[in-house]
Amino acid sequence: MARDPNKPERPRVEPEIIPPDRSAPSDRGPTWPPPYGFTQMRGTHRIYVGRIGPLGFAIIMLVVGLFAAIMLLLLIGAALIWIPVVAVLVVIAAISGVVRRL
Repeated sequence: MARDPNKPERPRVEPEIIPPDRSAPSDRGPTWPPPYGFTQMRGTHRIYVGRIGPLGFAIIMLVVGLFAAIMLLLLIGAALIWIPVVAVLVVIAAISGVVRRL
């Protein structure tokens, strides 16, 4: 048992570091991977972000409202499908109760 419980335990075995194999040639050529990623653009690029105006905000809110309405209709539709299923199960249970009493 360690004398100091706050002191981390040292590893029992040193990790083996295996260097990469430099002798095998790459199938894609000497310039793989591309130094600047997978696009052909190099250098500094600017991204301009503008504020959303009142019209843009209204359009975004309309899209969000439309999405919410569609999801609500799907939810109500799924609930309405179960009404006939439950009704059929109740009728089967009632018929089975009557047949059982006979």
